[in-house]
Order: sequence, then C-alpha cells, then structure tokens
Amino acid sequence: MSSDMSGNVVKTPTGLKVNGSEKLDYNFHYVSPVFDISHAKLAETYKPWGRVLIVLDKIVAGIYQKPIEEYFAHYKVPAHFKLINGGELNKNMDTFEEIVDFLDASGLVRQEPLLVVGGGLVTDVAGYVCASYRRSTPFIRVPTTLIGLIDASVSIKVGLNHKKLKNRLGAYFAPVDTYLDFSFLKTLPEGQVRNGTAELIKICTVSEKRIWDLLVKHGKQLVETGYGFKNDDKELKAIGDDICKSGIEEMLRLESGNLHELMLDRVIAFGHSWSPTCELGTSPLPLRHGHAIMIDMAYSITLAHSRGMLTDAMRDEWFTLATQVGLSIDHPQFDAKLLQLSTRAIEKTRNGKQRFAVPDGEFGKCTFLNDVSDEELAKVLETHKKFVADRFPNYKGQDAYVDSGDLGEDVEKYIENKKNGGETLSGGCDHSHGNGTASSLKKVDGSAAKAAVAAGAAVNSNGQIVNGQDGTA
Repeated sequence: MSSDMSGNVVKTPTGLKVNGSEKLDYNFHYVSPVFDISHAKLAETYKPWGRVLIVLDKIVAGIYQKPIEEYFAHYKVPAHFKLINGGELNKNMDTFEEIVDFLDASGLVRQEPLLVVGGGLVTDVAGYVCASYRRSTPFIRVPTTLIGLIDASVSIKVGLNHKKLKNRLGAYFAPVDTYLDFSFLKTLPEGQVRNGTAELIKICTVSEKRIWDLLVKHGKQLVETGYGFKNDDKELKAIGDDICKSGIEEMLRLESGNLHELMLDRVIAFGHSWSPTCELGTSPLPLRHGHAIMIDMAYSITLAHSRGMLTDAMRDEWFTLATQVGLSIDHPQFDAKLLQLSTRAIEKTRNGKQRFAVPDGEFGKCTFLNDVSDEELAKVLETHKKFVADRFPNYKGQDAYVDSGDLGEDVEKYIENKKNGGETLSGGCDHSHGNGTASSLKKVDGSAAKAAVAAGAAVNSNGQIVNGQDGTA
C-alpha cells in the first residue's frame, strides 16, 4: 500500500482545524500458481530484505508449506514461518499476540512486509496485527479459500473477535499487494468451494447479470469440480476464471470509493441483514458463512417477489440455482424471533435504517428498502417457509455447518463446551499450558533475532539463528 498525503491547518475562532487527505494505492495480481518458480514477482519483493517472514494457516501448511519453501529457496530468499491455527475460535487476541511475538522475535524492520497465506480468518487477524504493530506494518496477502479470494480479498477490513462478539475489534488497513491464485481451488474441499460460491451468487444477483447467467448455466459443475481445477477441465476453468474475476472486479468497483464504509447503502451488503445473527444462532453448530448469507438472500428474494419486484420465473430461477449448487435456502431456527432481533441489531449498524438490499426488477440491479414493518417481515417469512416446503420438500443445504477446520477446534468438544455454557466464539479453545497462561502471552527473547537481523542472518520464530534451509538451530 502506498499513499499520497496532503493537508493544511486553518485557524478558527476557537482554535485550529486540520484538513487532511490520504490517497491509498494497493494492488491485486492474478498469478497462478503463485508459488511456481516461473513467477518471480513475489520473490523479487523480498530479495531486498534478504528473507521473508510468513504467517501461514496450519491446515494450508500441510499442503503448501513445502512448495512455498522451495519457491523462495529457488530465489535464494530464506523463508521463516509462523504457523497459526485457523478457525473462528482462534480469531482472537491470543492468536494476535502470537503473531506479534513472532514479529518481535524476528526483529521485523519497519517497512518490511509480512507475507500472510491462508483463509479469510488468518488474513483478518494477521492484517489487524499489521495495522497495530508500530501502528502500521505493510503486509502482502495470499488468500487460499474461495471466500478469501472473492470476498475477504476485496475488503480492507481486518480484525478479530472479542469474547462472543464477532469482529468487535478491527481496523481498515489495506495490504500492499494481494495475489489471487485460483489454483488453490484444486485442493479446497467441495464444501468450502460451495461456501465461497454464495458470495458470487450474492454479487451477481444484485450487480452483475452476465455472470448471473453463467452461474445459472454452469454453477453445479463449477462447485463439483473446484471451478475446473480438480479435473483440469480447461473450458470450465476459463468460465470459472471469468466469473471469479468479474465478481472481484465488480465488488472492487462498488467498494473502492467507500473503503471505510461511511456510505451505508451498500450493494454488497445483500445477504447480510439477518445472516450475522443466523450464522451464529443455529444449534448445536454455527452455519458456514456462505449458507447463512444464502438463507438471508433467499428470504430477501421472497420479500422482493412479494412486493412485485421479481416475477415468479425470476424467483424460481434464483431458488433453482441455489439448490443446484447445494446451498441453504431456509433453516428451522430462522424464525420470527430471530428475524425481529436481527432486524433491530442491523438497524443499529446501519444508522437507524433498514437498508435491506434486494434485486430491483431484474437480476443485476439493486435497490434498498427502508419501510418494511415487523408485520410484513412476519408475513413474508410465512410465505417463504411455505414456498420452500412446497417446492423443495426435505431439501437441506450440503455441508451447511462448520467443521473442525472452520472452528479451529474439534466439533464434539465445541458442542460439549457449548452445552456447559463455555465460550463458543473466540474463547472456546484451550490455549493454556496447565497454568492458565496463554502461550502467546509468554515473553519471547528477541535479542538473538535482532542481532541476527543486524548481521543479515536467518532466524526462526523463537529468535534462534538458523541455517536458512531446514529451520534447525
């Protein structure tokens, strides 16, 4: 991220007024595979620093740590890793402090960019560390999930959960560069591919009719084949590439002038009115994000249809696509009480207005509703549930609930903890070592690392000088 800054100071009757502005420039690169030695751009970024410090999701590490090591070794850039647990339960201050300790122990130089590789949760927390560490530390982002590629990569929001409050702490902080590599879909489980596809359905429903038509035609195949990467289908890869890039570029077009979300009528908030409550409110396990926003969108489609804004054929086409790709369209706990609670909550977030995004007469166009009464919401809910039950009897979304990878904890342990009244969002994991002290709070001696950096030597995450090849001291 680079910035052009300007400002001036004006005297006022009571003091001074500062007028300042800051222009942000940051980059997206389509590179596939990003860690192939034929693509030198990322490695060249780190050559001047003589090393690369990498925060890497542990699940991703099982598949990609070796190729990443080999990539940087080819360019003679020593790579040093901090492996962190992914999952919603680890999107917390403990993980934040683990990364801070890693940077301290490694003697990170002020403008040296941290490389962050993983899903949206990892990039969120590491990004928040960079926003906070010395108040501004550059970072480069390589998202590895479809949601990370399509949705999290577009936003400059970073943050973490606090107790049971999702994304309660955070900042707006852009990476220097984001590398978008769709070949990660080759190893992404189908359930996660489906999860990310919900974000594409979101944007094309209200803003991109052309890719809506492509998803209607090819959506099922794309999900089943990881957008053509699992079976190396060149035609499907080309279609998937077009859909993904168009979705990313459309979301950037919509959001680039509103990066700090000061304007609250946001097209990309379609599917995000009732889903924040729905996502975490199901029992015994939370819904995956994509399934939660699909339930929200499905209800919104019924709402728009009930107002005559969509025809029967349009409504049916939307629900047919949703069910063909295996995404959720309703849930037993998506009821009148949840609807009312989540409406009151989102009104606070949206400055007292509803701002319900719905398609406006056709797919690819959007409008915002602010006059929906509680009575209308309840009536539409009855209509919605009857329609789903009649048209799609016994239908359930596939892989709708989080697994241990999403949680960062064993599913059975999570359920038991929830039954016992324990923390089930950010505090459900046991990070202690028998004495109640989180491992990330233990002081790390960074003196060896700082001396090593000064001498140009390589260090590991514990501040030990290492040989730069196998990571041994």
